Amino acid sequence: MAYMVPEVIRTSATAGERLLFRTLKDYLPSDYAVYFEPEIGGNRPGFVIIGPDLGLVVLEVKDYTRSALFEVDRDEWRLHASGGQIEAVMNPYQEARESLRQVAGELRNDDSLIEQKGKFQGQLKFPNGFGTAFTRLKQKDFIENGLYDVIAEQFVLCRDEIDPEDAGFTADSLIEKIHGMFTARKRSSYILSQEEIRQIRNHLIPEARISAEFLQPTNQKQQEQFVLSHHNIKGMDLHQENMAEQLGDRHRLIRGVAGSGKTLVLASRAKHLANHHPDWKILVLCSSIALSRSLRQMIDRKMEEPEDLLDWIRLAEQKEGKPRDQNVEVYNFHEWLRAVLNVRDTDVAKLIGKLEKKEAILPTYEAILIDEGQDFQPEWLKLLSYLLNPATQNLLLVEDRAQSFFKRKSSLLQDTGLDFRGRSRILSVNYRNTAQIAQFAWDFYQRHSLFQNKVQYGVSKGVEIIPPQSTRRSGPEPMLERRGSFQEEMKTVIEQMRSLHDHHKIAYSEMVILYRVKDNYYSSFTDMIKRALKGQGLPVYWITENTDLNQESDIAGDAINVSDIDSVKGLDFRAVFIVNAENMPFSLEEVEEREVSLFYIAMTRALDWLHISYSGDSKFTLYLDEVQQQRLKQEHAIKKMG
Repeated sequence: MAYMVPEVIRTSATAGERLLFRTLKDYLPSDYAVYFEPEIGGNRPGFVIIGPDLGLVVLEVKDYTRSALFEVDRDEWRLHASGGQIEAVMNPYQEARESLRQVAGELRNDDSLIEQKGKFQGQLKFPNGFGTAFTRLKQKDFIENGLYDVIAEQFVLCRDEIDPEDAGFTADSLIEKIHGMFTARKRSSYILSQEEIRQIRNHLIPEARISAEFLQPTNQKQQEQFVLSHHNIKGMDLHQENMAEQLGDRHRLIRGVAGSGKTLVLASRAKHLANHHPDWKILVLCSSIALSRSLRQMIDRKMEEPEDLLDWIRLAEQKEGKPRDQNVEVYNFHEWLRAVLNVRDTDVAKLIGKLEKKEAILPTYEAILIDEGQDFQPEWLKLLSYLLNPATQNLLLVEDRAQSFFKRKSSLLQDTGLDFRGRSRILSVNYRNTAQIAQFAWDFYQRHSLFQNKVQYGVSKGVEIIPPQSTRRSGPEPMLERRGSFQEEMKTVIEQMRSLHDHHKIAYSEMVILYRVKDNYYSSFTDMIKRALKGQGLPVYWITENTDLNQESDIAGDAINVSDIDSVKGLDFRAVFIVNAENMPFSLEEVEEREVSLFYIAMTRALDWLHISYSGDSKFTLYLDEVQQQRLKQEHAIKKMG
């Protein structure tokens, strides 16, 4: 059974389109992906089929009947139109070939999908073909009317070749026919890799990807934009694409693991609602300042990506000085309270009481989207439920319970007054981290979290914690370093940073140093970090909600990021250095689960390299020592066997 995008065909599709949709879904291999009317380069071909051993095939669909045909030739077909007049159309062969040309032209803009040298330099690496499905004409109709003389049989699928109820239909013949729809470059033994398939998908639904372009920051604003951007996520998997396209109306809940693209789905949803409901007021909220900046930039970037021809016109008008009213507001929760409601978080309970008694009038929103929802207190959600337009009831809550600092004591229905039952989706694949980092972080979480009875393997009722499934992206094991002092830690960190910068060409702006505790009674860890970096001539950029530290940031050039763990939720970096790890769990924190979540969050910010250092003892560092001992035993055993 092929994977279909979307999962269900639109109700306005023709009977022939619905037939072909069901047949492709039921009879193509399970590792094939079939897109119905995907948007690519401003065009929407009927069906695009992608298979590892197939390559790519574009199919157009025609519902012509035998009686509709008046005169046909290789360039033009003349048909009896519904009004009685004769209508001229392009030969379906030419139309399908043009659709493939447009699709292939878009894909050739991607260097990873084209041949870089040799006879086929500049062409797509994989076979690409096209054809037309005639859903109301059988093979005998083509033979009797000489249609195979004007459109070659290899590029035609007739009704009896796509209708499972026809006596002549077989799945093998259908697959064989699709595998023969190639012209200049015949189908070869080339097998598409999973990465190549992902790259192709990136171009089929633009809302399911964001730019991976790197722009060297030249000023404070650009530096901030780069640091806060989610530039690493290049595409979603099929499940996410369907989710971004088909969340539907009314309130929705998305639960996903760290690095699964939850924020990307939310940003795509915001754009979708803004474009389809320009008269709506849309509110996007999260819990941290840094993430709200990142969200605002991501949504703004998406709003500049055209969906269709009308979007091109809208964007052109904006460039000419006719900006469209922006109907999406993006805040962190506390900023929104101050800026919009003119209250503080300590006033929320009192405000809810006034709303219940109808003694307060507050602004309403047609849609509210919440990122990192696990950090939202029940009363925050309760307040927001009062501000949601009852006519639309469009609330999207995105969360990862493994990153939660508190255990929800009541249900979402009790917290918000909105029923999410039957309206939740799961994102379980971690795309951000390498398999080694994802597994290391999850092993730690399983060992230390108190939510063991809330871990659900598979989608089930009452799911709280979702075990991450890792992508096949591989990398080095996380590096664990015990040192004699914090100064020695920083010396090691700087050496590792220089190595990544010099030998792996990783920009310093793609590295971050994370700390749990700013200082203690006898020393300032942030001051020591600053002195160590500047002592080596390395510029620093502080990602923090502390304005004093921001004022001291060295933002010129390629700066190393430094932050407390709280401030990087939702962000990621090529290399993450967690220092002073013995301060976790923090001795003054009464709820250890918060510390477990913080450490898990810190580790899962790393895309490729994770380095954890410490110079003292804690529950967590003793666990890291244990991991180190296990690694040494394994290495010793391997050497002994060798």
